[in-house]
Amino acid sequence: MKVSLTQKYNVPGPRYTSYPTVPYWNEADFNDLKWVASLQKSFVESNSENGISLYLHLPFCESMCTFCGCNKRITKNHSVEETYIKALLKEWSLYCKLLPEKPLIKEIHLGGGTPTFFSKNNLEHLINGIFSYANKAENYEFSFEGHPNNTTYEQLQKLYNLGFRRVSFGVQDYASKVQKAINRIQPFHNVAKVTFWAKEIGYTSIGHDIIFGLPFQTIEDVVDTIEKTNSLKPDRLAFYSYAHVPWIKGNGQRGFDEKNLPRDDEKRKLYEIGKTLLSKNGYHEIGMDHFALSTDTLYKASLNNKLHRNFMGYSASKTQLMIGLGVSSISDSWYSFAQNTKSLEDYYQLLEWDKLPISKGHVLSEEDLIVRKHILNLTCQLETSWNHTEGYFDELPQVLKSLDEMEKDQLIVIEANKLKITVAGRPFVRNVCMAFDLHLKRKSPETNLFSMTV
Repeated sequence: MKVSLTQKYNVPGPRYTSYPTVPYWNEADFNDLKWVASLQKSFVESNSENGISLYLHLPFCESMCTFCGCNKRITKNHSVEETYIKALLKEWSLYCKLLPEKPLIKEIHLGGGTPTFFSKNNLEHLINGIFSYANKAENYEFSFEGHPNNTTYEQLQKLYNLGFRRVSFGVQDYASKVQKAINRIQPFHNVAKVTFWAKEIGYTSIGHDIIFGLPFQTIEDVVDTIEKTNSLKPDRLAFYSYAHVPWIKGNGQRGFDEKNLPRDDEKRKLYEIGKTLLSKNGYHEIGMDHFALSTDTLYKASLNNKLHRNFMGYSASKTQLMIGLGVSSISDSWYSFAQNTKSLEDYYQLLEWDKLPISKGHVLSEEDLIVRKHILNLTCQLETSWNHTEGYFDELPQVLKSLDEMEKDQLIVIEANKLKITVAGRPFVRNVCMAFDLHLKRKSPETNLFSMTV
């Protein structure tokens, strides 16, 4: 029996929101002093020119969605809001004391968890607290994730008044059997309501997140979800492959049997059908798993080779320094990564002691920095290049040799000093990145670490 390309290349692999990926961080060579030194270096190099980014992790959810692998705390007790915001602002104040001047903030993203778990007044208190230590950069872009079931008109209006112009709503799928399996009961009416509210208020980029490969999901389900999505015409879409990683403690992905999941070619067909429908309705495929209308900044950035990718996902602009605030957040100075503790209790305790709540990190080597640029190029522009002085590293010939099979399958084109991913190769971007991933090549994982690539 002939093996399809999907079957051939569908292997466990990283999602490449960073390089090196978190499991390959050299924690032994990392400490808080090294992180602060890299933070200050990056700040001096970039703040006055471009500003910095902030990611704020708001971990609370009222119920567990069984497709989710994010760090979250399930509770219906909203009294936790004030304590957590106080801690976030304490962490931010500790960072600002380390910086030589007032930061300019180019990007803010509120992620989670469920950011709209928080009341409009507490969200206002949080953002005003951030700007008591900082200024807004020119052409700033503030965004947040909203749950259609609990996002209110008042929250949308309040965040708009605070400068937010981009919002993404988690949709996943509209089929009732799928929603029941992933414990995300969410009628189309709720999504339509918050989408129309956001348009009415004036948000310039409204996004929907949908997922293919969910339990019990069929072609008919994807077609119905895409058609409903097209009727609302969000500006951009994330069309993610479901990452089945049930070995991660506490992620809730044991709420259904694995035999209920579409696999390999069956799963990939869901994406291809969705992509075709989106294309017919004016959406352009961007990077990995993303689509946007021609009027959206994400599409314009992709045309101008300005697309960037980090722990917040794809962005229309690049900042060198991103500070992550909140439990489990990851910061990126370009030269180093630092991740906060995943324990909410430890997070509070470390801040009580006036310590940055960092649990681990990685200082990038010169080799890491070169490979990181290649992986960013591949995930954002679908090509990368090198010469004798820039972009070259000792193991590049072996990396290119390892891609022979992908070139024979016409998934990539390798020229004298350039590699391009073809249209047929777009489903396998992560596989191409894995060939460049020297940490992965030198030490294959001995246990389950990653979801499947396709």
